[in-house]
Amino acid sequence: MSSNRRITNAFKKAKKLPLDKTSKYILFSDCHRGDNSFADDFSHNREIFQYALSQYLQKEFTYIELGDGDELWENKFSDIFNAHKDIFLLLKEFHLKKQLHFIWGNHDMDYKNPKKVIKNLSTYIDSANGKKQELFVNPAFSEAIRLEKENGKSIFLVHGHQADWFNYTFWKFSRFLVRYLWRPLQVVGIKDPTSPAQNFKELIKVEHRLEKWIRKNNNQMIITGHTHRPRFPSVDELPHFNDGSCVHPRCITGLEIQNNQITLIKWHVITNENGTMQIVKTILEGPNDITAYI
Repeated sequence: MSSNRRITNAFKKAKKLPLDKTSKYILFSDCHRGDNSFADDFSHNREIFQYALSQYLQKEFTYIELGDGDELWENKFSDIFNAHKDIFLLLKEFHLKKQLHFIWGNHDMDYKNPKKVIKNLSTYIDSANGKKQELFVNPAFSEAIRLEKENGKSIFLVHGHQADWFNYTFWKFSRFLVRYLWRPLQVVGIKDPTSPAQNFKELIKVEHRLEKWIRKNNNQMIITGHTHRPRFPSVDELPHFNDGSCVHPRCITGLEIQNNQITLIKWHVITNENGTMQIVKTILEGPNDITAYI
């Protein structure tokens, strides 16, 4: 199956959510939550992510995770949960408000299987009393989402590995390589060449395939993750956005959608003149009117 067909299938089957002037969405992807070991890239930005998420929860945003949230290629979920329990309990607050949606990527493609979702995310064991506690009841996982306006125009959200044949079609083999070969080497600084995020040539190929699909589909606005490279096109360019990742050195990036506008943001740590450290949000691009893209 070609990348064009994989993307089209995801688009046709995408879950639909409303998009209007009252909508408030925050999009993050590629958290790669691990086991808090040396190979866990998310652990470096965990406090930044937790603070940012708490701010969006207070401001009544809906959280959409565009894939690769859990690093299931390298770790058992139980180890991930124990390392980042506070993050999952914060996500649970979004879930209880019905403001939480997950898209599965290649590193958490196990969540394509509803049985895996139930096994990993329905309950957890409370370490304080040893009792089973409820985590997510029927969490919303899908391959893609369309934020749709009343006139039928939409923003297409998908992880983006559909344009990466090796990490989509042969994801189990790729997982084997990562788990038993690249993860140990990652500890000593050797990068995984199968990952577009760490291989510029592969990154460009993935982006070109996505842009080819956009052109074939009437310049359909699309937001992806996967490559870890933030993208925020001007209104006269192809409407191909990317929210970046949560494993950048010293920062996380994402996309906010509110008031019919889209903004590329980053959360990071600054040092004030008095020596105190503070987590702040910086606008990188925008806000731009969504109607200019769709």
